[in-house]
Amino acid sequence: MRRALLSVSNKDGIVDLGRGLLDHGFEIVSTGGTLKTLADAGLSVTGVSDLTGFPELLGGRVKTLHPAVHAGILARREYQNDLDEIAKRQISPIDLVVVNLYPFSEKAQQSSVTLVHLLEEIDIGGSTLLRAAAKNFVSVLPIVDPKDYSSLLECLDTPDGVTLEFRLLMARKAFCYTADYDRTITAALQNVNIVSGVAVYDSVPSAETFPRSINLPLRKFKDLRYGENPHQSSAWYLLASDVESSSFATLQGKPLSFTNVLDLDSALRVVLEFEEPAATVIKHTNPCGVAIGSSINSAYCSARDADSLSAFGGIVGLNRVLDVETARSITSTFIEAVVAPGVDKAARDVLATKSNLRVVVADRVNDRLVPVSSEKTFDFDMRMTAGGVLVQERDDVTEAHVAWPGSDEDLCVVTDRSPSPTEWAALRFAWRVCAHVKSNAIVFSCDTSTLAIGAGQMSRVDAVKLAVAKVSATLTGAVVASDAFFPFRDGVDAIVAVGATAIVQPGGSVRDKEVIEAANEHDMAMVFTGRRHFRH
Repeated sequence: MRRALLSVSNKDGIVDLGRGLLDHGFEIVSTGGTLKTLADAGLSVTGVSDLTGFPELLGGRVKTLHPAVHAGILARREYQNDLDEIAKRQISPIDLVVVNLYPFSEKAQQSSVTLVHLLEEIDIGGSTLLRAAAKNFVSVLPIVDPKDYSSLLECLDTPDGVTLEFRLLMARKAFCYTADYDRTITAALQNVNIVSGVAVYDSVPSAETFPRSINLPLRKFKDLRYGENPHQSSAWYLLASDVESSSFATLQGKPLSFTNVLDLDSALRVVLEFEEPAATVIKHTNPCGVAIGSSINSAYCSARDADSLSAFGGIVGLNRVLDVETARSITSTFIEAVVAPGVDKAARDVLATKSNLRVVVADRVNDRLVPVSSEKTFDFDMRMTAGGVLVQERDDVTEAHVAWPGSDEDLCVVTDRSPSPTEWAALRFAWRVCAHVKSNAIVFSCDTSTLAIGAGQMSRVDAVKLAVAKVSATLTGAVVASDAFFPFRDGVDAIVAVGATAIVQPGGSVRDKEVIEAANEHDMAMVFTGRRHFRH
């Protein structure tokens, strides 16, 4: 008779699995709560203590850590010496190990949990069982996920039984599972501090604290069409915890490429700055137009028309459900892809007329398309470098969400003239957009739409000139946002020359006085935020 060991924290489906295994001639060995669950369901089950001849020790801390268990798992069926040795010790082989571990991650996020209780959630025996079974997967099948129970029973129903391919798949899954578990423990222990000689756990660590080590359990979400260039292969990875729960879905269109995903992410980052219906058109991760409106269609049309030449072949981001009117506007020109929190059924019919248009849904308000941990212990931006990784806190434009004009000393009017109410609204809009434009960045806008954007220039005055060169309409009455300070007054002079009336910038240059004097000469209003937003 084949023998299966079942010991699970997540009891979903375990009774049905146990019943199915009994029907296939397995003897079931179990422990603790799993044993009770199976026995209460009327299933024939043997306690692990009956197998080992030892009771559970240390309040259940030691149950399966015994040669009668692990020799039965680790014995290599192709080595006669192994089989003879366990037979001599009257140890029967264990052919199937079904284990999932204590819910350490959930416990670690509870605000009231103490270190003593947290440490009790570290599963020792379960991890050891899985690793032993996965090491000997050719003969012993490890199962960690209740979703695989039905596949196991289906395999047992076939003439060939459990294939080597299925065994390998489950072994990989088991080692990934235990590795992720250890990573979670490692991350949690970063939040343990010694206070007056006592170890104390804090489930909400300081956001300014960078862990000594970072372990990211990434899983491949999907293969991409290609990388930045067609000769480069590419794939998209998410955190393991987000693969199953990801709201991302492609409704139609050609497969996504590496650059498509980057642009879609940039589009989401921009429109999620706004509470109002907002839209953007992205080219090469830079917005070429951003707008808010009374409807998502009016916002989109304004964003597109802000730089219609650059918008051709762009990536569209919306922060409202894509309706049929907006679908008609999008399909009236060539757009590569659009991302929105949802798509109306009637809109899908319109979008389907452009079969190559990629339509993406990301229905969570805080969605970003780059891998981002949902756990509070890791919420950083990361960049690969030659031989390493750069890690930083996320750049949130929090100062743009206070009431402008505000009393915060960092939002300081430095010129003789203060902005008018309309200028304040426009400056607030421009500042939020500017943080998403590559440095050096200059944004001309009104209170509802960008008018001209200069991105990624080597000098700030060149960014001004580039923005101006891209528009044929007047910029009279516009306001300007600069992601960093003006090092010279020439940038202010260039802005005034095209009719802009107000500027928002971080300040902090050694020539701030000269720049402020230039603004006063031209009767401009200028606001210092005290905070820059480089985006490299």
